[in-house]
Amino acid sequence: MSKILTAGTVITMDPRQPRAEAVAVDDGRITAVGTVAQCRAAAPDAEVIDTGAAALVPGFVEPHSHPVMSGVATQPPARSVAPWDAPTWADVEAIFADAIANTDPKTPLLFAGFDALLHQRPSPKAPELDRIFGDRVAVVTDNSGHGVYFTTAVMKRYGWDVNPPAEPVGGHFGRNPDGSLTGQGFETPVVVAVAGPVLAELGNPLVSAAEYYAWMARGGYTSTSDMTYDPKLKAAYEALAAAPSCPLRISMWEMSTTGTFNDPQTFAAAETMLVKQGVKLWTDGSPWIGNIAISFPYLSTDATRTAGIDPAVAGGAASMNYSREQLDAILDIAAPAGWQMAFHANGDLAIGLALDAYEAALHRHDLVGTDHRWRLEHLGAGNRALFDRAASLGVHISMAPFQYYYWGDLLDGQIFDHEHGSQWQAFADAVASGAVVSLHNDGSVSPPTPVLNIQTAVTRRTRAGNIHGAGQAITLDQALRSHTIDAARTLHRETLVGSIEVGKLADFTELTADPYAVDPAELADKARVSGTWLSGARIDLTAFLGAVSGADPGQHAHLADEPRHTCC
Repeated sequence: MSKILTAGTVITMDPRQPRAEAVAVDDGRITAVGTVAQCRAAAPDAEVIDTGAAALVPGFVEPHSHPVMSGVATQPPARSVAPWDAPTWADVEAIFADAIANTDPKTPLLFAGFDALLHQRPSPKAPELDRIFGDRVAVVTDNSGHGVYFTTAVMKRYGWDVNPPAEPVGGHFGRNPDGSLTGQGFETPVVVAVAGPVLAELGNPLVSAAEYYAWMARGGYTSTSDMTYDPKLKAAYEALAAAPSCPLRISMWEMSTTGTFNDPQTFAAAETMLVKQGVKLWTDGSPWIGNIAISFPYLSTDATRTAGIDPAVAGGAASMNYSREQLDAILDIAAPAGWQMAFHANGDLAIGLALDAYEAALHRHDLVGTDHRWRLEHLGAGNRALFDRAASLGVHISMAPFQYYYWGDLLDGQIFDHEHGSQWQAFADAVASGAVVSLHNDGSVSPPTPVLNIQTAVTRRTRAGNIHGAGQAITLDQALRSHTIDAARTLHRETLVGSIEVGKLADFTELTADPYAVDPAELADKARVSGTWLSGARIDLTAFLGAVSGADPGQHAHLADEPRHTCC
C-alpha cells in the first residue's frame, strides 16, 4: 500500500536535497521526497501518516557487528555485568546476589561482560567465585570475548577437578603449580568449552539472538553485518529473517578460518535481507588485554597491573596474529573470487601490516584503482599517515567510538602515554585523509548506540565527560554520514540504504529531536530513537520476538557451541 510519511523534518543525507517534509513509499521503496504536496502529486491515493518523530533520518547502518552470537552470549538467560550495566565491582556483586536469590539452585548461572580495566580489579579465579556462589555452577565471560572465569562446581561438573583438560589449540587454562585449574581460561576454544554446555542448558539460543536484534533496532539500526560469519549460523539467520517484522538487514563477512570462506553462500531470504559480502581476518588482538601490535609501549600503572597487562611482554610485533606470508596466501585465494576483504587492526603495526598486504595483493591481482572497498576495522592507534595510505589504496576505514567513550580516560596516561592515548580513535585525521569512514559498535563489545557514537565523534567526550585530543573531533554532518550513507558504502549497500532518495529501500529511524538543533554534548539524551522502519513498514518488535519465541529450539541448539568472536 502506498503511503506518505511526515515528521518534524526529514534529514535525507542526500546533498542534492538535504531536507524534506515528507517521503512517499510504495512496495517498500521510496517513490518521492519533498514537500507534502510534491509527495501527494507523486502518490495521489496514498495514506498520509504522521510518524510523530521530530526528525526522520535514514536507518542507521552498523558496518561491524556480530548479532547472532552476541545475542547468544550476552542476552537472557545470561545476565549482563558489562561496565555500562554494572560500572563498579559492587554493581557486579549486586547482580550476582540477585541471581543467587532468584534462580533455582540447580540452574547454572551465566554472566557476561566482566572488564578488568573498567571494573578496576583483577579477573576473578575459582576461590573468589566459590566464596560468592558456593557450590553453584557459575560462569563469567570477559567483555573482550577472550576470557572466561568459573567456579569449582563447573570443574566438578566437567570432571576437570580430577582430570584437568589438556590445552586446546589456540587457547589455554589458568593453572596452579600442580597443574590443577585456577578457574580462569583464555581465548575462544576455552571460552566455548566452559560456557557452551551452560548456554545449551539454559534456553533457546535463537530467542537470545532475537533479543539482540531487538536491542539493535531500539538503538536505531536497520542494517548491520556479521563480521565473523560461519556457515553454521546460516539457519539461524534465515529463521530470523523469515520472522514477521524482522528489524535488520545483514551483510556477512566469513571468517578466513572456516575452510569455506571462498565459497559462495545463498540464503532462503531476499539478498536485500541476507548477503555474503566478504572475508574477515584479525591482524592483532584487543587493547584491553595487551595483545595489540603497537610501536609504542603499554605503561606500567595501577590500571595495567590490575588488568594483568605486563608492559615487558604486551604489544609489539609479537602480537601479530598472522605473518605477511599467511595474509598473502589468504588474499591470493579470496581476491580473485571478488570478495571484499576486512582486516581487524587496532595497533599501528597491525594497520601497517594490513596495508602492506593489501597494497601488494591489489597489484598482484590487478585491482589497483578498482572499486574493491577492502576494509580496516577499529584502528584504535591509527594515525594520519596510515589513514592517508589507506585512502590512496581505496581502503575503507571503520572506526570504534566506543573504545574512546568507555576507555578514553584510561587510554590517555593510564594505558598509554599522552601522545598516543589522547589521539586514540583519531576521527578527524581519518576523515581528512579522504578515505570512506564509518563508525561501529562491534556488538557485543559495546551497546548498540549509534547516536552516542555520533556524539562521541563530534565532542570527543568520554563517559565521564572528559575530553582528550580535542582536535580529533569531526563535524555532526561527517559523523552522521559515517553511520548512514558512508557506512552503507562500506557494506556495498549504498544503492539500497544509507540515504532517503527515490528508488532506495524505505528504511528510516525516528528521532525525538533534530540532531542539528541540539547541543552536540546532549545528542544521546535529546535525539533519542523512538522507532525504526524497514521497507516502509514500522518495525513491531513485539511481533518479531513473539514469533521467534515459538520456534523449535532444537533446530538451533548448536549455536551454544559456536565461538563468540568479538574484536574490540
